[in-house]
This record gives sequence, C-alpha cells and structure tokens, in this order.
Amino acid sequence: SIMRKRKTADSSTDLSEGRENLRLKQEVGLISGVSLIAGTMVGSGIFMSPEWVLYHMGSPASSLLIWALCGVLAMFGALSYAELGTIIKESGGEYIYILRIFGPLPAFLFAYTSVILVRPGSVAAVCLSFAEYAVAPFYPGCSSPQTVVKCTAAACILLLTIINCLNVKLVTSIMNIFTAAKLLALLVIAVGGLVLLAKGHTQSFQNGFQNTTAGIAPIGVAFYQGLWSYDGWNNLNYVTEELKKPEVTLPRAVMIAIPLVTCLYLLVNVSYFAAMTPSELLSSGAVAVTWGDKVLGSWSWLISLFVVLSTFGSSNGTFFSGGRVCYTAAREGHMPDILSMAHVRCLTPAPALIFTSAMSLIMILSGTFTTIVNFFSFIAWFFYGMTILGLLYLKIKKPELPRAYKVPIIIPLIVLVAAVYLVLAPIIDQPQMEFLYIFLFTLSGIIFYFPLVRFKYHPRFLQRITLHLQLFLEVAPT
Repeated sequence: SIMRKRKTADSSTDLSEGRENLRLKQEVGLISGVSLIAGTMVGSGIFMSPEWVLYHMGSPASSLLIWALCGVLAMFGALSYAELGTIIKESGGEYIYILRIFGPLPAFLFAYTSVILVRPGSVAAVCLSFAEYAVAPFYPGCSSPQTVVKCTAAACILLLTIINCLNVKLVTSIMNIFTAAKLLALLVIAVGGLVLLAKGHTQSFQNGFQNTTAGIAPIGVAFYQGLWSYDGWNNLNYVTEELKKPEVTLPRAVMIAIPLVTCLYLLVNVSYFAAMTPSELLSSGAVAVTWGDKVLGSWSWLISLFVVLSTFGSSNGTFFSGGRVCYTAAREGHMPDILSMAHVRCLTPAPALIFTSAMSLIMILSGTFTTIVNFFSFIAWFFYGMTILGLLYLKIKKPELPRAYKVPIIIPLIVLVAAVYLVLAPIIDQPQMEFLYIFLFTLSGIIFYFPLVRFKYHPRFLQRITLHLQLFLEVAPT
C-alpha cells in the first residue's frame, strides 16, 4: 500500500508539472507583432474597397479624406487598446476586457457573436477575395464560376487550419514573409502613382470635392468600407499572452504598423485616381487589376499575384487571432471545455482553430463579400465602443491600476463618439431588417448563457464527447 501511495504521488507530481508546462508559447516579438497588425490590415480591402468608398462619397478628394480619417480612427483605437493590454495582460482582445470590466453576461454575448458569426465571417470574406483573384487567370474574358471560387476559398481555410495547428513559429514566419510581399505590392502601386503625377496625370484632382455626398448614412457606409481595409488594428491584443514583453511590444508595434499602413493606403488611392477617372474606377470590378492593366501593361499579372499573396497573408493573421478568442472564452467557461485545450506537442489551441475553420466554411457557403463587410462592421464597432467605454471607466474609477503605457483620455473619447456614430448612423438614416436580425442573434445568446454558464448545467453526453475529442485530437487543458 505504501508503494501504491508513493506511485500515485509521483504520477500526480509528473502530471502537475506537465500541466504547468502546457501553455501557449511566447513566440511573438516586435517584428512579428508589426507583421501581425500590418499583415492582417493589408488584405483584400485596399484592392476592393476604394470603388465603394468613392461610390458612397461621390468625389476623389472626399474619398481620400475618408481613408485618412479611417487611419486616424484605427490609430486612436489601437493606442487605447494598447493601454488596456498593459493593464489586463491576457489574450482574447475585446472579450477578456469586457469580461474583466463589465462581467460575464456581456462578455459571453460578445464571445457568442464573435466565435459563431463575426470572426468566421471575416475569415470567409478574405478567403473569398483570395479565391476570386486566384482563379481569375484560369477564366480569361469571363467571370469565374462561383462553385470554383467557393471550393478554392474552402481549400484556403483548410490549409490555414493545418498550418495554424502545427506550429506558431511557422505561422509567424509565414506572416512575416507575406507581409513583406504585400507591402512591396503597395509600394509598387504607390511609386507608379507618383510617376503618373509627375507626368501630369492630375485630372481627377481638379475640382476634387465636386459631387461630394453629404448624407449621414452614405458617410457611415463609406467609413465601413474604409475601416474594413484597416480591420486588424486590434489583432495583437488577441495574442497578448504570446507576446514577448507585452508592455513594450504592444504599444511599439501599434505605433510602427498603423501609420505605415495609413501612408501606403493614401498613396495607393492617389495612384488609383492618377491612373483612372472616377467613372473608370467606379466601373472597375477589381481596381488593382485595372490599375495594373493601365500602368504596367504586360506586367499586370504581377498585381494579381500580389493580391493573392496579400489576401492569403491577411487570412492567416485573421485566423491566427480569431482562434484565440474562441480559446480564451472556453478557458473562462463561456464555451465548451474542449475549445480551451492545447495540443500536447504542438502547443497550439487546435480545437478552437478547427471550430473557427468549420464556422468559416459554413459562412463561405452562404455569404457574399459586400454583405459580410457591412454587417461585420456594424457589430464589430458596437463591441469596440463597449471596450473603449471600459477603458474610460478604468481611467476614471481605477487610476491606481499599474499600467506601462497611458493614452490621453481625449483619444478614447474620440473613438467612443466615432463608434456610436458608426453604429447608429446607418440604422437611423436607412434602417434595414438585417440590422435587427443581427441584434436579435446577439440577444439570443442569453438563452444559452443562463443554463450553460450561469447555472453550469453540463449534460453527461457533452462530457463524453469532450473526453473522446481530447483523445482523438491529443489535447489537454492548459
């Protein structure tokens, strides 16, 4: 009996040591942090949104103003999040901040909406853009079959799932390489535009504000399309626990990545207007490809290649951070336990990534790019506003909390006002039933919250499923 006790004690010690060591690795440094932010921001948006911003604003100069204001808003939002990240040093982004400040119910509603709808929708939209450009060369002179596009997007998601489940270092290496490629693409377009301006192609900028739209809703929707291109400014907050020295890396990465991307976006838009008239830009199905045909001639295929690389890299970054929301919510008891586990050898949140992948595949079957962008932006800015409200609460009520970085209070106030405007303007000016559906879907989370989270009702069959999935996926609690 003594031997049996000793053996039991030894085995429990080994198990506790193993579980203490089983945690996500801190692999993300400053360069990888900048790559994650810039690499996720520069996706399909800058190659697809300019025509929609122009369509809603009506003039080139007002379109450029929207792009600049979107960059300022993204910068202000990211700086506010950087302070939150140095106070609450946990992964999960908005979810963990809402949980720690406002409590479990609002956090659960965010996780429920984000994990099932928002993040998979974002991955699906970018992968659909990737697929459109990837298959276009095989169907010259006609539009690509939707079946082929959707199958290619699905293959992209499955490939990203495998990469992200295998190795964090591999993911960050891919991010760094693809970020360099997409920044090179933007640089090529920007330099091409400067050459055109030097040659006198300035007709689009003469009377630049002529035909500008002044309505509240069109400006709000133009912001949605512009901000879609900047989406990703908050991605580093989703992986705070995997950052090396987060109190230093987080603010520095934000201050490098977002101004860099904003300057490139403005130069690229100027280049588009230098190469095309506003009417040509509006009639173009793919602005970057039209620009390539006009400026690069026989080398225009380079632009299609750059867009494919850009959208794949952006999908990788969105997928990497999106899986962490699911993982963190499950660790806090707001999602099934299996989603909070990590692979015992690869040390990646494999179940959460697989779940995000499955939801993204469903979105691909049912969604289109434009609708996903508008409704993603609506619900995203609702929760951004709530998070910023939490920061203001901490600044006023809890000034004694230790924080390595402080943002002036005027900056989160501006972001909060912008968030309220972006949520309310389209609803007030042009109400649509889809906004009501999204609101009702978010509230439907309450039905699951009380039995499963508040009263912790866990059916036995779910426990059996969790056990079998643990064995099958080779995962354990972190």
